[in-house]
Amino acid sequence: MEKNSSHTVRIDKWLWAIRAYKTRSLAAEACKSNKISVNGANAKPSREIKAGDIICVKKMPVIYTFRVIEPIGNRQGAKNVHLYAENLTPQEELDKLTMHLTLSIQRDKGTGRPTKKDRREIDELMNEFFFDDEFDKEI
Repeated sequence: MEKNSSHTVRIDKWLWAIRAYKTRSLAAEACKSNKISVNGANAKPSREIKAGDIICVKKMPVIYTFRVIEPIGNRQGAKNVHLYAENLTPQEELDKLTMHLTLSIQRDKGTGRPTKKDRREIDELMNEFFFDDEFDKEI
């Protein structure tokens, strides 16, 4: 069945269909967490999108940018995604994926596995490094 250009679809469904997220519920959660914007405005999962809309997806450390070619609600094979979404992500953003970050945590020899408290401190350090609050205010 051929779709016309005035067709709209929910943003969470489209993000799942073009394989930006593994599940639709992950796409919906990203919308609720203000990690998805449509034409510069934060989008709720039920937001309808149409051809020509610009979608920004914050997936640390990169902000992906897509133009909707055709709104589609059915999951597509990876080879067909280019028919429904044009990737407009700047090369500087894509280069962030190739940067290798080495973070070394020094532990004394013989102290064994990290304790629950140590693990929380490590996780907090990693979250501060990878999930900067200023980043969320940009879009």
